Amino acid sequence: MAEPDSAATKPVLIVGGGWAGLASAVKLSKKGHAVTLLESARQPGGRARRVAFETGTDEKITADNGQHLLIGAYHCILELLDDVGINVQQSLLRQSLNLTLHSLHSNGLKLKTPKLPAPLHLLFALLTARGLSMPDRTAALRFGLALFRGTLFTETDMSVAKLLRQQKQTGRLVDAFWEPLCLAMLNTPLQEASATVFLRVLSDAFLRQRRDADLLFPRQDLGALFPEPAMHYIEQRGGHVHLGMRVSSLKIENGEICGVHVDDTFIPAQQLVLATSVHATLALIQGQDELAQLHSKLAQFHFQPVTTVYLQYPPEVQLSQPMQGLIDGCGEWLFDRRHSNQPGMIAVVISSHGPHMDESKDKLGNRIATELARLFPRWPAPKAQFVIREKRATFSSCVNINQLRPENHTPVKGLWLAGDYTNNGYPATLEGAVRSGVQCAALIDNETR
Repeated sequence: MAEPDSAATKPVLIVGGGWAGLASAVKLSKKGHAVTLLESARQPGGRARRVAFETGTDEKITADNGQHLLIGAYHCILELLDDVGINVQQSLLRQSLNLTLHSLHSNGLKLKTPKLPAPLHLLFALLTARGLSMPDRTAALRFGLALFRGTLFTETDMSVAKLLRQQKQTGRLVDAFWEPLCLAMLNTPLQEASATVFLRVLSDAFLRQRRDADLLFPRQDLGALFPEPAMHYIEQRGGHVHLGMRVSSLKIENGEICGVHVDDTFIPAQQLVLATSVHATLALIQGQDELAQLHSKLAQFHFQPVTTVYLQYPPEVQLSQPMQGLIDGCGEWLFDRRHSNQPGMIAVVISSHGPHMDESKDKLGNRIATELARLFPRWPAPKAQFVIREKRATFSSCVNINQLRPENHTPVKGLWLAGDYTNNGYPATLEGAVRSGVQCAALIDNETR
């Protein structure tokens, strides 16, 4: 029997099983498209997936290949979790923004948002933050009011450091609040970070709904939260997910995508989504005349690492909050993975580049354990430690980065891009990846109907 001539049955080939590729696949499957997804790794999830640690014993320990945090403003992720049947209330621990930032050498900082409508909750939190002087609070409040009025946005991008200087933010406020926040959101140092991207995330988190600033902590590892349910969702709707299949080249003829090669096998495609990393995408489009300009732009991207140190303490060890910060240590953000059913495990995140990248994993783990011992002297020594370095964890959200970011469509007919690096306005976050994938799926669905 001939296949029905219906746009909703046209197949789409997706290369890459990270969150962007899975988001595209889920949305296209929901619209009735026949989806085939190829992922080179043996598990889905890309840079946000489950990994196992060798303990030297029969005990098996798994965690994420980098500690991630979601916020209430991540509406695309929340909608996608609902699409694949995840009960968001059960799968995510939601807490109002309540930050405690410790210091090894001076006073820390505490900030808590009250139950007031946005943006009053932010303004009140800045005004009442503990650990700030009155000049600090006044400067923070002035920044918050300017953000609310929209006067911080300019046509010309600048560094976050320059923006903060223009807004007369105090040194204490920059060191204790703005710099940790910028690194957490953009994984890019203040002197390099794009004020445009920074303000976009601040606006989404603080200017619309109070709940957008909530912190959302996954109650299970990232693989179980979305990638695995997404894979099952796709397959239940007639799609196919193939793991361990690395695409070696694209076939483009007369300005149209024809398919891909996986070793000696050719897989035809009329609609193809490249949901691969920037480096993998560069390799695949190398030498394609129609994509020379795209290649030139992507080749100008720079990247930032993220290091996560996992310390396994006895089960009774815990933080008073699921997440806390450290202003002046090597470690920057501390996460209690008790909420992920891993009591006693503390994850410590270190953003961007620094001397820690040159240390051995054992030396770095010991240094972080020493810092935590100073902060929490009653804690016993950790029983085990694991260090994960993602050397190209995120693209650098540097000044004018949005000028380099491509759209989802390409000059090649039927060839699309999905990934956090595309022009979605967000930094290299899971929400940015998902937004790109969702937008790409909508464009394909519109074009093929």
